[in-house]
Amino acid sequence: MDFSALRAAYAGRRVLVTGHTGFKGAWLCEWLLHLGAQVHGVALPPDDRSLFGELELERRLEHTILDIRDAAAMRAHVTALRPEVILHLAAQPLVRLSYREPVETFATNVLGTAHLLDAVRTAGFPCSIVIVTSDKCYANDGRPRSFREDDPLGGHDPYSASKGAAEIVTASYRDSFFVHDTRVALASARAGNVIGGGDWAADRIVPDAIRALEKGGAIPVRNPAFTRPWQHVLEPLGGYLLLAARLEAARASGRAEEIARYAQPFNFGPEPGANRPVRELVEEILRYWPGKWEQVAQEKHLPEAPLLSLDITKAHAVLGWQPRWDFARTVAETVAWYRARHDGRSAVEETLAQIEAYSR
Repeated sequence: MDFSALRAAYAGRRVLVTGHTGFKGAWLCEWLLHLGAQVHGVALPPDDRSLFGELELERRLEHTILDIRDAAAMRAHVTALRPEVILHLAAQPLVRLSYREPVETFATNVLGTAHLLDAVRTAGFPCSIVIVTSDKCYANDGRPRSFREDDPLGGHDPYSASKGAAEIVTASYRDSFFVHDTRVALASARAGNVIGGGDWAADRIVPDAIRALEKGGAIPVRNPAFTRPWQHVLEPLGGYLLLAARLEAARASGRAEEIARYAQPFNFGPEPGANRPVRELVEEILRYWPGKWEQVAQEKHLPEAPLLSLDITKAHAVLGWQPRWDFARTVAETVAWYRARHDGRSAVEETLAQIEAYSR
């Protein structure tokens, strides 16, 4: 996987990132700026403590506050901007919050996706689009298996169900409106559990751990035996950038069969060895930031899947993508970022250093 070609693919290109004020969105924007792209972002305002704020991205890119649930506003913005590449990350991203706000979750994750795609459909300009969903889009029966892109979609909790529905919406727009139109190339990306510096969201294990360690307290762990496909945030972002670049090159060729090769769903997850229980993740964090952890009660009415794993064969075979950092490196880089910020070092410098290290 050669990331050196990404600069040629993105330098000077007009790129729209939805959800740019979020954790993954901020990392992605920093990488795109590093590649020389003209970055435009639409999203809700950032949280009071956010990577977006720490990177001072508001003054470094075209920043627009916009709710993707507003179809008219979305259509007007996309029509005026006419981006060449769209990376759609805007979402309500939290499983536990989806239990408290199910309608908001479905409105954002499903209708928001439809609003974006319909804006492109009605405006009629050429572009390449990657819709980012989640590994939780699959119908998970708890069996020890890795999900493939052609497995059934589903989800018991509102978040998972909304991501499965977003995949169905994406496939519907591709098959109904774009499959016979070589001006638009549309794919989706399903990533595993992402960790990395600058995530301050509530009810996520790494931010919860860092907040506890900063205060000298015990890390609260709800489900120490639950297994997840942990990966550094740069892993899926590299996949999104690579996929969008391949879509754009295929679209520029004008050949429908070339577009069809990439206009599909792709899993971006770690190697199987990175599928570790929460307990191991926390204990690995404590190797770099000493402290302790304690198990806390999990609300019985808020169940989460005990096992998640992704099959990444397709991304490797079709895109030439594969993970670069193993579990130990992933955790080490994540904690190093937080320790750097805790010690007063620059968020921009630390973030760029990790992007450059990953890209080599």
